[in-house]
Amino acid sequence: MPLHRPIAAALLMIAFVCRAQALPPVVEAALARAKLPRDALAAVVVDAQGKSPPRLSFRADASMNPASIAKLTTTFAALELLGPAYTWRTPVFLDGPIDNGVLQGNLYIQGQGDPKLVAERLWLLLRRVQGLGIRTIAGDIVLDHGMFEVPPQDPGAFDGEPLRPYNASPDALLLNFKSVVMTFTPAGSRAMLHVEPPLAGVQFPSDVPITGNGCGDWRGALQADFTNAARVRFAGGYGAGCGERNWPVAYADPAGYAARAVAGMWQHIGGSLKGQVRDGRVPAGLLPAFEVTSPALAEVIRDINKYSNNVMAQQVFLTIGLQRSNPATFEGARDAVRAWWRGRMGGDPPAIQNGSGLARDERITAAQLAHLLQAAWASPLMPEFVSSLPLAGIDGTARRLDARGSAHLKTGSLRDVRGVAGYVEGADGRRWVLVAIANHPEASAAQGAIDALIAWTAQGEK
Repeated sequence: MPLHRPIAAALLMIAFVCRAQALPPVVEAALARAKLPRDALAAVVVDAQGKSPPRLSFRADASMNPASIAKLTTTFAALELLGPAYTWRTPVFLDGPIDNGVLQGNLYIQGQGDPKLVAERLWLLLRRVQGLGIRTIAGDIVLDHGMFEVPPQDPGAFDGEPLRPYNASPDALLLNFKSVVMTFTPAGSRAMLHVEPPLAGVQFPSDVPITGNGCGDWRGALQADFTNAARVRFAGGYGAGCGERNWPVAYADPAGYAARAVAGMWQHIGGSLKGQVRDGRVPAGLLPAFEVTSPALAEVIRDINKYSNNVMAQQVFLTIGLQRSNPATFEGARDAVRAWWRGRMGGDPPAIQNGSGLARDERITAAQLAHLLQAAWASPLMPEFVSSLPLAGIDGTARRLDARGSAHLKTGSLRDVRGVAGYVEGADGRRWVLVAIANHPEASAAQGAIDALIAWTAQGEK
């Protein structure tokens, strides 16, 4: 008779804990070269199908900060709880008649958590509005963010980098990650500047001077000044040797971003607005005129895991919570994922915060991660999950890893965290689950030891 899943999980955890082993010599040597203590690392290597005891179990039960490896829990839980074909819908409502190209009332856009409502899809949404025969809106454009209840966040609080798009906060109506993409293209003595999406009331220069042929720290050389959210300036110049480059930047006033983006895009496509773009709620009983649909979850988690997109992960995490209560909250999402973990994995769940790993108090053990990865390997959803992970040496955040094409590994890094977790193909064709996480003030120095462990796993050394 097969073991009940939580009992099987508990026995597996005992196997991890009891089978404490020495690290492979190549990993020991790499840690010594980096001048890092052995207990900075926790690692597990085990057969993906769970047919044998762990090949390596070192500090498997140590509670570790996983950084972005936490996205593995979020994305696998979402695949199971929401389904790989799950999509987000963004309905659009009209509260008045259309008369000779004029909407005699307000237009409402209701966010329902779409993680990928980027500039191109906002353009398509507003073109759909024009497809209804609307050229002028006599009232307001009202943006409804009410399905998520997220406390205000300081985008610079985590690491002092408020202009990094990865620090954008989640939003039921998340538009283009609250960011702009500036494209610099050399043309003669100037570099032309193109900004997407257009933001109403925000001034960017049309070009910047070419200051030399080199490139180097081209962003620093521009001497950008974002202190005035309504007027971006550049005191420096652009190197002609850089060719064309893109610079994604989180908008300096995230609370005002959505209104500026919608107003700017509506104006850009030739629309006229008599009122204003403002936040509000859709009136009860109003039916949508149409709705736009996101890519499927299976596609969304590829962006999340391959490129470690934090705000998309948080959008998915909150969407899991939204299935239980409206509006969605982080606490409700944590409760939902914890309940899923207990029922699916057994045992106590990891310490989950916001679903992305962008947190200092997130905690999980290498044994828990290994068990999650084994469960995913045995799942009918395995192809969708594994293909969402970066392919070592080829794409995403694992592009720099040496194990070219032989491993699907989610990476994690914070100031004091380095790690990988995923699947490695051995020299004999066998699939191994690999988890390796370093927590230490000098954790970045552990990358050599992690690389050595990946190679050891792939080579099948004992």
